[in-house]
Amino acid sequence: MLNPSSGIKGLHVNESETISAPAMPVSQGHLASVQTGLNFVNTLDLWPTPHDHLDTPEAALDWLVDNDLLHKEARAELLHRYEDSPGAGRAMLGRLRRVREAMRSVLEAQAGRQRPDPTDLAEINRALRTHYVYELVEGPDGVSLGHRHQGDPVDGAAARLAESIARQLIQGAAARLKVCENPQCRWVFKDTSPTGQRKWCSMRSCGNRAKVARHRARQKAQPQTSPSPESPLPL
Repeated sequence: MLNPSSGIKGLHVNESETISAPAMPVSQGHLASVQTGLNFVNTLDLWPTPHDHLDTPEAALDWLVDNDLLHKEARAELLHRYEDSPGAGRAMLGRLRRVREAMRSVLEAQAGRQRPDPTDLAEINRALRTHYVYELVEGPDGVSLGHRHQGDPVDGAAARLAESIARQLIQGAAARLKVCENPQCRWVFKDTSPTGQRKWCSMRSCGNRAKVARHRARQKAQPQTSPSPESPLPL
């Protein structure tokens, strides 16, 4: 059953996921982590120069494989399909990028305490509606969480990426999802600091740059004092 978000109106997440298996370990390796979802948004790198890591259909498939969102066999099959039909590859890449753009826009709205654009919510909800079925299967040490594809596997991967962020937004962790305050960077990240007051994606990079910039601004604002000229000797 689809349940409307309590945190962001208009965002829907499938709630039929909790299954208990007493005394049997359950692996959830097929669920996309929130960090993977954030990394997906950051594949459009804005600094130091804009660069899209998903610049071709092949690069997009490679990223999905590297992040355990697509099987290698599916990648090979899709590449063969896109060789025969380049338009299908471009269409896939366009869908993936639209989901990524919508995820960033919703995260930026959340970080800025603004209402998300309904078109962005609609794009994410389209991704979430993709049929991607989880099921319990026998594992080496108990129970594992398997899955079955229903439809395009890339759309299934996009659904899992969107779901990883959507769940954070509606389960009380929205305030921890932030956008780096370095205007040249704008990476999205999860604030895991004890105080929840982190402002930058990395203190070693963007944080240090901000400190240096503030120091230079203070120095520039200080009035420049010059030594007073010597008094003329009396005649």
